[in-house]
Amino acid sequence: MKAADFFDFPSSIPFKQFFDADALPWQWIPKVKEALADLKGNADEYELPKGVHVEGEVFLHASVKLPPYCVIQGPAWIGKSVEIRPGAYIRGNVIIGAGSVVGNSCEYKNCLLMEKTQTPHFSYVGDSILGNGAHLGAGVILSNLRFDQKNVFVSVGGERVDSGLRKFGAILGDRAEVGCNSALMPGSIVGKGSLIGPVTTFTGVLGEGQLRIGKASQRTIPLKD
Repeated sequence: MKAADFFDFPSSIPFKQFFDADALPWQWIPKVKEALADLKGNADEYELPKGVHVEGEVFLHASVKLPPYCVIQGPAWIGKSVEIRPGAYIRGNVIIGAGSVVGNSCEYKNCLLMEKTQTPHFSYVGDSILGNGAHLGAGVILSNLRFDQKNVFVSVGGERVDSGLRKFGAILGDRAEVGCNSALMPGSIVGKGSLIGPVTTFTGVLGEGQLRIGKASQRTIPLKD
């Protein structure tokens, strides 16, 4: 398992040297902070909408579409033609590639979103890598911390491997999709072009080109008078 199995790093993001294609995919997560360590922001060069709050080193491509209000905390690098929607909260160490949608009432922290990622509504994206064209349906949560706050383990070849990370959300390969109101548990890995259905709790590894659907069993119980 290596990062190149999941992503084609886009040339439009100027940090390729930090992201080794032969590394384990979750080893890219701490590299986001490293890539942005010397970032020089340019947000003060623009006349920002009144409700847009920017602090720290934030680079905005001139074509970024800003909403009436949002919060962007640096370091953050936001590429060409990214659309940021109202209420977005970008919380530091975030790279967002060209043509992506940063959704309303969504929170982003320590993550890399490649080109044309779609995270349009009510999601949490923390300590995660989203490949080109990856899509999150409304309300998707990428959980990044175990209940016991110990290191996150990953299932690789039938073995549990210590990721070395206490905070690790999800790896979504290019064109992977997660349906509305689903939750991915810490250390979840979804291969290229794979789909997790709506209202699904997922943990583990889903290979390339697969569909995972499954909901908790339900029953109806009459209420007593």
